[in-house]
Amino acid sequence: MLGSIDLSEDRPRLVGRLVAYDGLMLEATGFNRPIGSGARVIAADGRAAKAEVVGFRGDRTLLMALDGDAAHASGARVEPDSSGGIADVGPELLGRVVDALGAPLDGLGPVATTEHWPLAGRPGNPLDRDRVTQPFDIGVRAVNAVLTAGVGQRIAIIAGSGVGKSVLMGQMIAGAEADVVVVGLIGERSREVSDFLATKLPGPVRQKSVVVAVPADHAPLLRLRAAMRATAIAEYFRARGQKVLLLMDSLTRVAHAQREIGLSLGEPPTVKGYPPSALGLIPRLVERAGADSRTGGSITALYTVLADGDDTDDPIVDSARAIVDGHIILSRSLAEQGVYPAIDVGRSLSRVMADVVGPEHLAAAATLRRIWSAYEENRDLILMGAYAAGGDPIIDEAIARRPDLLAFLRQTPKDRVSYAESVKALIEAFGS
Repeated sequence: MLGSIDLSEDRPRLVGRLVAYDGLMLEATGFNRPIGSGARVIAADGRAAKAEVVGFRGDRTLLMALDGDAAHASGARVEPDSSGGIADVGPELLGRVVDALGAPLDGLGPVATTEHWPLAGRPGNPLDRDRVTQPFDIGVRAVNAVLTAGVGQRIAIIAGSGVGKSVLMGQMIAGAEADVVVVGLIGERSREVSDFLATKLPGPVRQKSVVVAVPADHAPLLRLRAAMRATAIAEYFRARGQKVLLLMDSLTRVAHAQREIGLSLGEPPTVKGYPPSALGLIPRLVERAGADSRTGGSITALYTVLADGDDTDDPIVDSARAIVDGHIILSRSLAEQGVYPAIDVGRSLSRVMADVVGPEHLAAAATLRRIWSAYEENRDLILMGAYAAGGDPIIDEAIARRPDLLAFLRQTPKDRVSYAESVKALIEAFGS
């Protein structure tokens, strides 16, 4: 009779009662637990539904449901769950696909991890963050040559829907030189999750990868926890001194999840309906990536950001661009011309490039950007035939070399161009 009783706690557990539920937010009495604590709400069918403490209202505790389809009833029992803010980590995760709660999705049985890491990360000293001084080979010629990434850099890939963000991420996974790849598929279509695993993570790459996937139809708190779990897993491998590539698709869906949570808690909406917590979440998440001078490990992070209606002044786009170390903007007009990856070189930027490349490489990249910008600034005049040849030597050069520029950018998804090959091609084509 006593075999099923858990005696791990040496004090009485606080058990509350459910008094209100509006489809997303639960209110409980007699459950005085701190924010971020986990809870189990015993549903009418006897199943324990998970929830998390997100706030207070007087003597009532506000919880966010993790199981949106649970059959809750008034007066239901609310029990503490000690596993709420902890992520199970370990080398056993490599090659596996898990959900926001760490449960396996790949049908390969339970993940036998023995170590733990806080979902919200561990507080760090900013002086322990190492400088970005080494180039990171992405495998994409345009990025390696003109937007050179560094080990420990955080990059935002900004584009509207259907312009090729996920395809570019797949190219980067296949071509990146990393010890561990952590992928967070947050708020995407379920079809895209299975497609990503089948096409973007082939055999050899899959064995060094960890995928955290939560589709768009799941509860907002699950989408938020999935982003935190993916980052926590990356932090664990960085603490072991490994070079980690973290990819999150997409940061916008994470902000949307926090918007739902914030509005449910009564936060005032600001620009485009985003409460302050949604905009504040982005730096808290992004700042956890980077290089660690103590362990020698690093997290090079790529975050996709959806520009709704191709609006690159969207508040989420603006917040992400302000906190990352570089951004890649994909152009719909280039995609319509069949140029993939459709990287708008003139509007994209790597803030660490000057610290990781040589002067000859930097000068050749500047030449390419100058030619690109000269064409884009005068595109309408050129296409209308209003520009007369010989009026400006820079524009003349931009028109003459436009095919060379587009050919340099083009790369099929299955091709991999190393960093050395990219730099050599850039210097040969645009060097002095």
